[in-house]
Amino acid sequence: MSTTSIRPPFSRETALAKVQAAEDAWNSRDPSRVALAYSEDSEWRNRAEFLRGRDEIRTFLARKWQRELDYRLQKTLWAFDTHRIAVRFEYEWHDDSGQWFRSYGNEMWEFDDDGLMARRYASINDAPIREDERRLLAPDPSAASAGGGR
Repeated sequence: MSTTSIRPPFSRETALAKVQAAEDAWNSRDPSRVALAYSEDSEWRNRAEFLRGRDEIRTFLARKWQRELDYRLQKTLWAFDTHRIAVRFEYEWHDDSGQWFRSYGNEMWEFDDDGLMARRYASINDAPIREDERRLLAPDPSAASAGGGR
């Protein structure tokens, strides 16, 4: 299910589906695919960066996944109302030196009537971890789309 096929007003069931669809999209690590879930003029705060619009979002994500290698994310619904969803998340990744990190955070999302995210505010902290401390070891979903299967 795509993130835009789920539209407000949200119920618990549709909020959970929206969170899962977002997790699946982000785990694809495809900036173009992920950017389609945001309105053309979407506003973002990601850590200390402020972005506006799909083009800036797409550029940001491409840069992010060039730096954050073998990225794997898990999102959990925290709260919702008719047009807003709050999630907590954690993701793991390593840099080009091989140092692993677990990044923790919270996001606040606001959607337009078409189900596109108009605002995203994320607070994120990174903790260095050893590779043997990783928890998010599920198969890479991009391998399935490349013919690798699950």
